[in-house]
Amino acid sequence: MSKGNINVSVENIFPLIKKFLYSDHEIFLRELVSNATDATTKLKHLISIGEAQVEMGDAKIEISIDKKAKTLTIKDQGLGMTMEEVEKYINQIAFSGAEEFLEKYKDDKNDTGVIGHFGLGFYSAFMVAKQVEIFTKSYKDEPAAYWVCDGSPEYTLVEQDKSDRGTEIVLHIAADSKEFLEEGKIRSLLNKYNRFNQVPIKFGTKKINDPNHEPATITDADGKETKEKQKQIEVDNIINNTSPAWIKKPADLKDEDYKNFYRELYPMQFEESLFHIHLNVDYPFNLTGILFFPKLTQNLDMQKDKIQLYQNQVFVTDNVEGIVPDFLQMLKGVIDSPDIPLNVSRSYLQADGAVKKISGYITKKVGDKLSSLFKENREDFEKKWNDIKVIIEYGMLSEDKFYDKAKSFALYPTVDNTYFTFDELIEKTKDSQTDIDGNHILLYASNKNAQHSYIEAAKVKGYEVLVLDSPIISHLMQKLETSEDSKIKFSRVDADHIDNLIKKDETVISKLSDEEKDTLKPILEANIPKQTYTVQLEALDSSALPFMITVPEFMRRMKEMSATGGGMFGMGSLPDMYNLVVNTNHELISEILHTKDEEVQKRLISQAFDLAKLSQNLLHGEELTSFIKRSYELIK
Repeated sequence: MSKGNINVSVENIFPLIKKFLYSDHEIFLRELVSNATDATTKLKHLISIGEAQVEMGDAKIEISIDKKAKTLTIKDQGLGMTMEEVEKYINQIAFSGAEEFLEKYKDDKNDTGVIGHFGLGFYSAFMVAKQVEIFTKSYKDEPAAYWVCDGSPEYTLVEQDKSDRGTEIVLHIAADSKEFLEEGKIRSLLNKYNRFNQVPIKFGTKKINDPNHEPATITDADGKETKEKQKQIEVDNIINNTSPAWIKKPADLKDEDYKNFYRELYPMQFEESLFHIHLNVDYPFNLTGILFFPKLTQNLDMQKDKIQLYQNQVFVTDNVEGIVPDFLQMLKGVIDSPDIPLNVSRSYLQADGAVKKISGYITKKVGDKLSSLFKENREDFEKKWNDIKVIIEYGMLSEDKFYDKAKSFALYPTVDNTYFTFDELIEKTKDSQTDIDGNHILLYASNKNAQHSYIEAAKVKGYEVLVLDSPIISHLMQKLETSEDSKIKFSRVDADHIDNLIKKDETVISKLSDEEKDTLKPILEANIPKQTYTVQLEALDSSALPFMITVPEFMRRMKEMSATGGGMFGMGSLPDMYNLVVNTNHELISEILHTKDEEVQKRLISQAFDLAKLSQNLLHGEELTSFIKRSYELIK
């Protein structure tokens, strides 16, 4: 028997470890199960290289609750510990069993890459336990050991008569942590952290139909046949999948396997993913995983179901900031890497050069996958575009390398449901949509229905009109205008009259003289809200609308960019400003000018103005009610 104090290098560090090293109390179970997993996989490795002359058997980890005794037990059938090893790995917490193991076998090509900590991870148990017992027997032919500690630096270590190999840790749950004696709580923690654990985890038992029993057919006195009741047997309740899809080779998986894994990851997600990307790299770092492209809504809210980060099949976090580029955090799936540098409690990512390399690899892999999907089946890619465009556009904005790659597969749909890449679009429109000053104007709509009249005016001219409606499209247009040919400009179809958007060497003569224009303008301004609308007299085709409300491209785009982050400072808070384009060649305008009755003149202006507002969805509330009443009066 031995008694002593736990060897710590700094005075009073033990209470700090207990209270502050692990910010989240529930992770004690993750740490203890991880240690049990390490012990099992390490023994398996030692057997495989001939250093351990024992049978592995059907090794598993067993979790059990004794409500009466108020204990939670974690038991494994791994390599166990000798008295000396308990002294070293448990009492002298400055040492790490895993570090020594890796150092010893670092040149072994069969090394499983297991990384675990016999040291600090174990002490997370004291966050929920008032006393912890360890019963352990090594695979070596040495006596078993018993260790007990009540959370103070004092411990007791004695020989014990345990006969079976492995380690059993018994937590005497503290009064303020009684929830960890509830089966539902433990089951939820195991499902969160260990549902893909490498070693089977038994949590109780369950009844299943006996596979060796075939219910007999029974015939009663009346000749009626019935089946006897199915015989049931009690089996271990294994709560984890030890062989998840991401650790398998892509060649061994079918599309259905990926779909099933997506459902396993996100059982409450009712829509299938659009496609997947299988990650697998072993140099210069180890990383596996599967990323899924989900269907996205038109907003940028991060989804509830996020990418999950694992370390050797143990869940760490769903906060993958730094590992996964921002734009890919809208994806779902799993990333698993033993090389991700975490702090000792596996709670926070440590700054490290490997992280940038991992992030860069993931970005490249996603770009390559999207490019291949585009090339292999463009038609299918086009069908999925609306569901993935926000991710790709965000990536083009935030990652220059991704921008360079995405230019070849990012799509620009038109109002006629045709899709162009940027280069295709430029080639298609360069002749027809280049204005008198040599600017190449790319027209777009953000809402096909609301901007229908403007779209039709552009189509009459033979112009292509794009549908660009994602919440960040203003930012991307700005980048395209500054990164590509400086002569390329984006203009929304309602930014001005179509003849002004793409000016050609064509002059339209106004039917009104300069004097008549000077007379007309103040009449119009007197009936139009000056603080919101600027009256703009234009000589347009006589068939064009008399009044047309346009939204200046620069102001509107800057406001949109401010609303989603970026753009000119403070632009988002500015009031909306519009231009009222008045067609001086329309007969209604002449009628307004020459009408002597002021009431009639005012009514004509109001009606024409309200119609223009209606076309831009700017007529609401009391103004809409007045317009409807006035319209009925006009048709009496």
